[in-house]
Amino acid sequence: MNKKIISWLVILAVAVGIWLTPAPASVDPKAWHLLAIFVATVLGLILEPIPMGAVAICGITATAVTGTLSIKEAMTGFSNTTIWLIVMAFFISRAFIKSGLGARIGYIFMRLMGKRTLTLSYGLLMTDFILAPAIPSNTARTGGIVFPLANSVADAYGSRAEDGTSGKLGSFLMTTVFHGTTITGAMFLTGMAANPLAAKLAADMGIEISWGQWALAAIVPGIVGLLLMPLFAYMLNKPAITATPQAPQIAAKALAEMGKMKMSEWVTLGTFIALIGLWIAGPSFGLNGTTAAMIGLILLVNANVLSWDDVLKEKGAWNTLTWFSALVMMATFLNKLGLIKWFGSSIAANLTGLDWPVALLALALLYYYIHYAFASSTAHVAALYSVFLAVAVQMGAPGLMSAIIFGVISNLMGGVTHYGTGPAPILFGAGHVSLPKWWSLGFIMGLLQLVIWAVVGGIWWKVIGLY
Repeated sequence: MNKKIISWLVILAVAVGIWLTPAPASVDPKAWHLLAIFVATVLGLILEPIPMGAVAICGITATAVTGTLSIKEAMTGFSNTTIWLIVMAFFISRAFIKSGLGARIGYIFMRLMGKRTLTLSYGLLMTDFILAPAIPSNTARTGGIVFPLANSVADAYGSRAEDGTSGKLGSFLMTTVFHGTTITGAMFLTGMAANPLAAKLAADMGIEISWGQWALAAIVPGIVGLLLMPLFAYMLNKPAITATPQAPQIAAKALAEMGKMKMSEWVTLGTFIALIGLWIAGPSFGLNGTTAAMIGLILLVNANVLSWDDVLKEKGAWNTLTWFSALVMMATFLNKLGLIKWFGSSIAANLTGLDWPVALLALALLYYYIHYAFASSTAHVAALYSVFLAVAVQMGAPGLMSAIIFGVISNLMGGVTHYGTGPAPILFGAGHVSLPKWWSLGFIMGLLQLVIWAVVGGIWWKVIGLY
């Protein structure tokens, strides 16, 4: 029996099992049936018997065919403005890659900071940090731009997985690039594909998170994390090569071959700067973040930086639109039908008597470490974000702070395994870090990151009035 058939049997068994289990007396039967479809859909996204988008369409179809929701209700996810924000950001990220601006930024940092191994790692992280607000796919950003830069330097210094020389340089660089992308993704609403989903789920509970609020809350602990993380990696996984004088030469050669900045790069850079300004200041004069992103896309198309064919061929964006819409639709109606509130009340009952800071810390740790069971940050957010946020709020924790904390953790938790977030298989697949070392480093680095965000974040969030 092949993997595809086994996956479908598991998915159907789980769905039927939940469907036939009597709903609790206080829960709407439709909510319980939608839970069965939702869990089956999330499981389908993890097991992938067919592509993710097709799994999502199966879930949407199931809600309508079974009468759990009307077809009009089942399609409401496609009109969600938060989803379209991330789709627009995917299109804009294509301009960075097509114009060459993304690679140019990486080579500039490599040339400026690449003389020593440690400073080279900071240069790679700076590249990721600069690109994070505009490229929501951490897989595209890290796997498509930062990883090739790091791998090329490792190769130039004879650090290759196939001949057992990863310890020279490759192992350290892969470690810093991987854990760096979990931080940069956590710093911006558009830094990782599941962040807008978290924001939408929070909004369904009456907690609005703007792009600027997320960035303001995450910027200080995020920068501290980016400054300290390479030092930790250097101590835990010290490379044999500590000086890399050839790296600036490699970068200088690449930049010389690229020549002066093309008009398409200038337009992309100008559009990016304008978007950051609109995302920060736009809400104060009534401009929605999605509207700002659409303005950016129009500018890029009119300036011929992107063609409409480029937009149509951006499969990642259209695929994200499909499965995001399905998950958001189901999560929204699970909340409307009262199931999330019921789950939250059930968990909160077991935390009775705890002060909200202690309860929030316990929930945050549980939310983080349960990611060992997930192969997708998006699936994790879709399945558990609303529940944990609801419990935190019921325990008295400030809503906006709690929403941002669980959003941040939804990024940091990707660092624990070699399958927990999109860039992980790419970086692990390079072969520079063994599986036992990857997991042990993930556990230790995760602890250190949690401490940084708890201490520095806790102080900063008090300063800016989140609690």
